[in-house]
Amino acid sequence: MKRKLPYLLPLLLVFASGCLTDKNNAPTPANAPEGTFAGKFKFTHIHAQTGAVDSATANIQLKMETATGFQVTGDTSTVHAGSYGSYIVSTPYSNVDFIDHTYPTTGVPAKNHLNGVYTYSYDGTTLQLVAYGAFDTLSYYYNLKKIGN
Repeated sequence: MKRKLPYLLPLLLVFASGCLTDKNNAPTPANAPEGTFAGKFKFTHIHAQTGAVDSATANIQLKMETATGFQVTGDTSTVHAGSYGSYIVSTPYSNVDFIDHTYPTTGVPAKNHLNGVYTYSYDGTTLQLVAYGAFDTLSYYYNLKKIGN
């Protein structure tokens, strides 16, 4: 037993040293987007039977303020609706849940609305939002640059 102790002691010290340091292995939360952004919205639809891809784009402006909510303006004449509402950012998961107060309560809206949960990427300048619709045949992309606070 005395012969095994010198070999066992360094091994125990190695394992014990791992407990002494304070390591924070939690992921770094993403920056929460806030300010005024401008850029392209792209809507893509893949036809389930034919596989044909339809898409449409619009230049929009998105204003996001924690205290007052969000507002969509810009080219809202055909593809994207001008709208406003509130939003909740989940930074650990990089999600934004937009609650559009102009979204119709019945029927299908004629234009796309910024409504529902979107995955986002934000580096302080570029904000990208992505969401997928029914059966992954619909996709919504926002590629925006910060233009103001």
